[in-house]
Amino acid sequence: MQPSTIRILSWVAASVLAVRPLVAQVAPTAGASVPQGGGVSIFAPLTLSPVPSPTRLATGAPGPKYWQNRADYDLHATLDTTTQTLRGSLALRYTNHSPDTLKVFWFQTEQKDEVIDQFDQLVQGKPVQLAREHPGGDVFELKVTPAVPLPPGQTATFQIQWHFHAKLGKGTVYESEQWYPRPNVYDDVKGWNTESFATGTEYYLEYGDFRLSVTLPAGYIVAATGTLDNPTEVLTAMERGRLVQAAKADTVVRVITAEELRSGAARPRQDGMLTWKFHARNVRDATWAASPDYQWDATQWQHTLVQVYYRPDIASLWGDAADMARMSLQEYTKRLHPYPYPQVSVAAGPELGMEYPMLAMVWGKLTDPGAFSGGATLTKPKLYHLLTHEVGHNWFPMLVGSNERMHAWMDEGFVTFIISFGEALRYPEHNQDARIGHQVFTGTQPIIETGGVSGSGQYEEPAYVLQLLRRDVLGPAVFDKAFRIYIQRWANKHPTPMDFFRTMEDVSGRKLDWFWRECFLEAPRFDQAIDSVSQTVQGTNTHVTVTYGNHGRAVMPLLVHFVFRDSTTQDVTYPADVWRANPAAYTVSYTFSKKVQQIVLDPDTHLPDADRSNNVWTAK
Repeated sequence: MQPSTIRILSWVAASVLAVRPLVAQVAPTAGASVPQGGGVSIFAPLTLSPVPSPTRLATGAPGPKYWQNRADYDLHATLDTTTQTLRGSLALRYTNHSPDTLKVFWFQTEQKDEVIDQFDQLVQGKPVQLAREHPGGDVFELKVTPAVPLPPGQTATFQIQWHFHAKLGKGTVYESEQWYPRPNVYDDVKGWNTESFATGTEYYLEYGDFRLSVTLPAGYIVAATGTLDNPTEVLTAMERGRLVQAAKADTVVRVITAEELRSGAARPRQDGMLTWKFHARNVRDATWAASPDYQWDATQWQHTLVQVYYRPDIASLWGDAADMARMSLQEYTKRLHPYPYPQVSVAAGPELGMEYPMLAMVWGKLTDPGAFSGGATLTKPKLYHLLTHEVGHNWFPMLVGSNERMHAWMDEGFVTFIISFGEALRYPEHNQDARIGHQVFTGTQPIIETGGVSGSGQYEEPAYVLQLLRRDVLGPAVFDKAFRIYIQRWANKHPTPMDFFRTMEDVSGRKLDWFWRECFLEAPRFDQAIDSVSQTVQGTNTHVTVTYGNHGRAVMPLLVHFVFRDSTTQDVTYPADVWRANPAAYTVSYTFSKKVQQIVLDPDTHLPDADRSNNVWTAK
């Protein structure tokens, strides 16, 4: 999902290598240490919760007794465009893989005007109406008492019918978001996860197989999660042929054109209703978007079908969208993990950005969503930013199924991080790495506590600290390996923040207690400084002693840039561990063959720093 304020974030991957200078280093000077939060050193061992167990190991990997429940669906939607009413029905087969007998169930019902018409459990083949309530008046969370408690290893079948007012976007575009009742996750960490839906938060769901059908007027075109099962019923012979062509093409194929929409040739018939049928395997959700005005483009990458749907009035902007989606698929597959689904679709609509397995909903207007009052035109680089972000969500949280309501930064922050690489490839001139870092990382609230609150704590800040971890702490090669292994370990599973922390430490072989503490668990002050410099000349040698200061609780690597009198330069990097002995000061002596004119800390200004005025020393 996109935040309400759009920022085009793009980082060029850069490696800051730790260089061992040809200088003499002395032990850290003695001195008063910086006051520690609660009297605990920033480097103190960190107790992570949940603690290691047979379900979640100390390495960050799922344990031999890891389990998660399963939810398989038959979903049916009927859209009445005259009354703008959506009526739905489902059969849910819920399998309990936990060691517990489930005596209550919790369901998510996120539509405010949603009316439940039927809620039964099949017992010995017969429907039994179930008791249900909204505890505390919360209309989004539904507590259900099953007719029969569900023991470990058993499956319960629920039959539900409901209806609500359908959301109509620009013209006649419908987007179905959080549109059906679905069970909350019951996991080994909390049991039932009952955090309520609220604006700016999303969901946490079980994996399963879906069969989805959407019945609506015959003139509509449907984009959805899954593979289309009845193309001969809902597509023309020409469209079916073009899809076959697109499935083998490296260029974009126009499946439905604007002229075919105008002439009526885009649909097999114009009157009555048609039912579109899809299926999807091992996904955590399924949804759809529909419009009679959708142009349809398609291409492929490594046998994965790439599709985009948009109205003719935005074709000047969206004509390259299929190639944008294809490039996103290619970049994330190569960088992270193979794309796990047979197709990826992007539908233009009223939403700024919303993600589901195989289907992304992206802003479908020509105006820039970040400039409503000014009416600025949306550019292709900004469209790519929106589109690649939503496509990236197929990895986080669709593949790696984190709890978005508790830890939204594990999907929004991770995606904001990964799209920086794709943006740097397609639109490198929009890189803003040097400007973004120290502006967004405010340190006013620990990232891990931002929960589902929309803002920089979900998006830019976690993306920024992941860049720090990659570029300045672990190095790109080590970070990338550990990040890929985290995805492999937790694909189609439910990781916690601690599983991520432990995996990064396990694969890198580095203890990162200090980094997790200051970047995720606390909100300490960052302020490196040059406290003092002495420079003396003996013959042809220049001896320089520098005391680097750390005026905040937080620590970072020291990135030092020397400028000599002859305008030559030298860069030296020290790891954050140099602050272990004395977190307030670190003194180093150097011997150079020429005089130093200036010393600058963090010359590219990409480290967090509350006061940069003390980062420069210039010889008098």
